[in-house]
Amino acid sequence: MGLVKGLLGLLLLWAVACDDVRRYGGRGIVEDVHVESGQVLIEHDDIPGLMPAMTMNFDVASPEVLGRLASGQEIAFTLVRTDRAYEIVDIRVLGTVEVGDEWAKLGEELVRTTQAPPFALTDQDGRPVSSDDLRGRVLLIDFIFTQCPGPCPILTARQVAVQRALPPELVDDVQLVSISLDPVNDTPEAMRAYGEARGASFENWSFLGGPPDVVDAVVKSHYIGKTRSAEGEIEHLIVAFLVDGEGRILRRYMGMGDDVEVIAADLVAAVASQREEER
Repeated sequence: MGLVKGLLGLLLLWAVACDDVRRYGGRGIVEDVHVESGQVLIEHDDIPGLMPAMTMNFDVASPEVLGRLASGQEIAFTLVRTDRAYEIVDIRVLGTVEVGDEWAKLGEELVRTTQAPPFALTDQDGRPVSSDDLRGRVLLIDFIFTQCPGPCPILTARQVAVQRALPPELVDDVQLVSISLDPVNDTPEAMRAYGEARGASFENWSFLGGPPDVVDAVVKSHYIGKTRSAEGEIEHLIVAFLVDGEGRILRRYMGMGDDVEVIAADLVAAVASQREEER
């Protein structure tokens, strides 16, 4: 009996020791919180004995811990390494980042920003339009082509709904921009016909094309991958960018899962934050 108890004690100590080995402390900045998937994106310092400094997603199983996380927080955290993932089990908020070149306010939320690539193209009326021309406006930029059989018309229909959901007084503050993925076929006339057929208002929406080498360079600078199938169809990444008046990317909307109300609210919040900074 004593031998059994001794063995059980050793096993317990071994289990505790293993658990201790799997626990790590780290520090970093919260870049995004994904409530639906129970994950947090953290730019962290070196985690001794585990990984070098990097930005990566971690699981957060506890709703209580997840509820205390917000983008822009500087945190100390406890990380548990499991067989399947790395899980944050506790956090301590040390502070909050300052608004500046890398961080901006979007409503009440702090968001990590990157500089949007510049462009100088031609719109549906044959007029030159550049990112410099649109400086000071909040932009919603997407990528389409007029002969697209499926996702592009659906994406444009969503953007039309976003445009119509915006308060009329924001027409001069917000500009929608659709950049061609097929500049050979997407002439100004083709782009205008495409926009008109889908109910877009050109009052604050530019459909842009131009010389193929110039357009392709803009597409690549936004990291929009595209391939042409044997049948000639273009397969491409579906993404829209929310860009503030200073040319910073505030948000990326991947695919078409984001609601019209969410995107419209982000545009309104971006304009409001911009006006607040200008005071």
